[in-house]
Amino acid sequence: MYQWRKFEFFEEKLGGKCAIPEEVEGEITCSSSGRGKLVIGCDDGGVSLLDRGLKFNYGFRAHSSSVLFLQQLKQRNFLVTVGEDEQLSPQQSALCLKVYDLDRRQEEGSSTASPDCIGILRIFTNHFPEAKITSFLVFEEAPPILLIAIGLDNGCIYCIKGDIARERITRFKLQVDNALDRSQSSITGLEFRVDGPVLQLFAVTPASVTLFNLHSQPPARQTLDHIGCNVNSITMSDRLELIIGRPEAVYFYEIDGRGPCWAFEGEKKFLGWFRGYLLCVIADQRSGRNTFNIYDLKNRLIAHSLVLKEVSQMLCEWGNIVLILNDKSALCIGEKDMESKLDMLFKKNLYTVAINLVQSQQADAAATAEVLRKYGDHLYSKQDYDEAMAQYINTIGHLEPSYVIQKFLDAQRIYNLTNYLEKLHEKGLASKDHTTLLLNCYTKLKDVEKLNVFIKSDGEHKFDVETAIRVCRAANYHEHAMYVAKKAGRHEWYLKILLEDLGRYDEALQYISSLEPSQAGVTVKEYGKILIEHKPVETIEILMRLCTEDGESTRRGASNGVYLPMLPSPVDFLNIFIHHPQALMEFLEKYTDKVKDSPAQVEIHNTLLELYLSNDMNFPSISQADKDGEFDTRARPAAAGISKVVTNGKLVSNDKDISKECLERREKGLRLLKVAWPVDMEHPLYDVDLAIILCEMNGFTQGLLYIYEKMKLYKEVIACYMQAHDHEGLIACCKRLGDSGRGGDPTLWADLLKYFGELGEDCSKEVKEVLTYIERDDILPPIIVLQMLSKNPCLTLSVIKDYIARKLEQESKLIEEDRRAVEKYQEDTQTMRKEIEDLRTNARIFQLSKCTACTFTLDLPAVHFMCMHSFHQRCLGDNEKECPECAPEYRSVLEMKRSLEQNAKDQDLFFQQVKTSKDGFSVIAEYFGKGIVSKTSNKQTGALR
Repeated sequence: MYQWRKFEFFEEKLGGKCAIPEEVEGEITCSSSGRGKLVIGCDDGGVSLLDRGLKFNYGFRAHSSSVLFLQQLKQRNFLVTVGEDEQLSPQQSALCLKVYDLDRRQEEGSSTASPDCIGILRIFTNHFPEAKITSFLVFEEAPPILLIAIGLDNGCIYCIKGDIARERITRFKLQVDNALDRSQSSITGLEFRVDGPVLQLFAVTPASVTLFNLHSQPPARQTLDHIGCNVNSITMSDRLELIIGRPEAVYFYEIDGRGPCWAFEGEKKFLGWFRGYLLCVIADQRSGRNTFNIYDLKNRLIAHSLVLKEVSQMLCEWGNIVLILNDKSALCIGEKDMESKLDMLFKKNLYTVAINLVQSQQADAAATAEVLRKYGDHLYSKQDYDEAMAQYINTIGHLEPSYVIQKFLDAQRIYNLTNYLEKLHEKGLASKDHTTLLLNCYTKLKDVEKLNVFIKSDGEHKFDVETAIRVCRAANYHEHAMYVAKKAGRHEWYLKILLEDLGRYDEALQYISSLEPSQAGVTVKEYGKILIEHKPVETIEILMRLCTEDGESTRRGASNGVYLPMLPSPVDFLNIFIHHPQALMEFLEKYTDKVKDSPAQVEIHNTLLELYLSNDMNFPSISQADKDGEFDTRARPAAAGISKVVTNGKLVSNDKDISKECLERREKGLRLLKVAWPVDMEHPLYDVDLAIILCEMNGFTQGLLYIYEKMKLYKEVIACYMQAHDHEGLIACCKRLGDSGRGGDPTLWADLLKYFGELGEDCSKEVKEVLTYIERDDILPPIIVLQMLSKNPCLTLSVIKDYIARKLEQESKLIEEDRRAVEKYQEDTQTMRKEIEDLRTNARIFQLSKCTACTFTLDLPAVHFMCMHSFHQRCLGDNEKECPECAPEYRSVLEMKRSLEQNAKDQDLFFQQVKTSKDGFSVIAEYFGKGIVSKTSNKQTGALR
């Protein structure tokens, strides 16, 4: 005990000593606390209740004589007292037990309000003989059940259980070991212990410690020790340990016997337990004074020590310790706050004590970390770096790591820093910078073993994966970086190290092949450029497996029950061929040979066309992709100049300057143009505009002609021949495309004639051949032909002499035929006019004797028509205004006239007939001849004008 340090962790409250209120008149015999009050019993039978600050609340007379014991209950505001009352008969004892309900008071004044006494019970009966009461304890079971234990000087314990207010109780007796000396068998202390459903009772005598198990029937008895203690030297700890005090030591007991022992010398007048502290009032026989000590058993220190006079009562309430002395003075002692206690220890550099203190009192982790930090700073200032780091490590999670790291950045203390960073990672509190710093420590120390342990630890990584990979890679620990990347599934980093640092291309390809299709596709997109440059054949094989359904990855996915609904498109990988168009062409050719109905076939064909038709395979769209980072299969050059291929008047005459390899590619391009535009499809499987631009840019006239012809742009086709001055090909093309019987455009001959008319050179042979077809199909009038050919000064009249003669002869025949037709129509017209005039001026004689309808003899009434038909009136019925015989013909004429008039209003039909007819003038003349167009009033004409 003398080796324990003494501290003043407690202080006196209420300004030091204070007196018990004057209202407490008698000598204090017993006390209790609870529910925010102190209850004091006196020898005059009075009970007083004191509030915080030891202020008198109220008092009442509980017994007629002395109050021996009392206890304030916790669950209900009840007070149980044992005291002396008037003796009703010599056979009955004067001692009785009373239960007061402190919530129900009978108001008799401000300070004499008496609570209701809800139960009075005689302690001693015929079966429970009277003896001196030495101890008293009440245990609250489920309300309203109470268990009251009364210890006697003869070693017996009287137990009363039940509802005392309703007098529903049972009594039973417990007996400790009988001792030969009656003074050694007196019950000096009782304590209840609740262990789950089991209720136990400690009973202490001067010569023994006994434990009763009240859960069993009858209660089982167990003697724990053959030493005991006197009155008031017993208490219970918060861990349900019984504590007894003897002159030589303080003993702790559990249910299986004696536990630890603390050698505190001196007679123990009072024992108590307060917030983990042991309270002990020790009598000094030599000085006759008492010492009040507060022991912190965990930290082996005396938290407070005070010398005072005789102590009468020791209580704990309001978070304080209350000592009542024999002279009716009181002392209220309270614990200082944690900050004050720590400041006291810091001033004395007692950091270990401070650490033990905060840990024992279960302070929050932040407060504990602050104490450890100060201790670490203290050790650091003394250059005890290892021990300082040990303290800093315990602050992880509360102290900012940079505070510690800054102190240990010196190279001489790198081992301590490494240790701290390791612990930081173990607790999962490390940032990216911490990981970088730790790995740098390992690499500078060249501690490969620790690096292996850190990198290759089992379970989930406790560090930032990307940071670890980057640092190991920078320090040339490539294997470690690859291990982390592979374990964390960071395939892009794994391949970056293999390809960029180690150049192990075969291993990289094998690794990509082992990945799932989606992951493999992502990695190939990122690192395909390097792989294509060094391993083009193998890379193309991987791409084929990814993009086709026969790949190994697809089979693996199917075996695992995973359905791959969407395969990647070759278009997704075009950017990796940025500098290797030949490899791209091979890849796309293999793909198109294997997959015929790809969703991206238009883009694929566009790319292949660009590759096939490019003179040096340096096509603009891929170059643009290199700049923008994205491939656009529909890229257009800013200015696509049309190559004019003219040499010796032949089309595609620049093939002599083109390499054999380029010619082969152009053959493939032409084949692709034809295959990708099947006969049964309106649009091709490639971008027509892009194909035209590519053919024009690269002078690929064969492809251009094919596209124009498929698009029925016949004029553009002959324009290509005209541009190349290929007259023979031009005429052959017009023969093929200008035949209207085969769906051609006859107007091509007119364009051809116009071309020769503006040529400016002698082309008599070609003109004669062209005129043959113009004459055959009657495409142009002779006057137009003359106007066109008159512009060429190199052509003579002999070229068109025969053509003009034939046309004049033909026109003469037509004129003669028209003249005869006019004469015939004039004669018919004159005849009709005479007939009309005759009908108007002369009478008609009807000589028919039979009805035209029924062929019977004609009788009256009869109807005669001007058409010389006669009918019975009965045969005509209701229709007497028109001849039944002539009416159908007349109606058809009227219907035809009405239809022609209706057609005259349909302007679209009229213009369509004019446009499609070889001789538009004849159509207009026909409309005029039928009298359709001419039927317009002057008003309408004026409006039209």
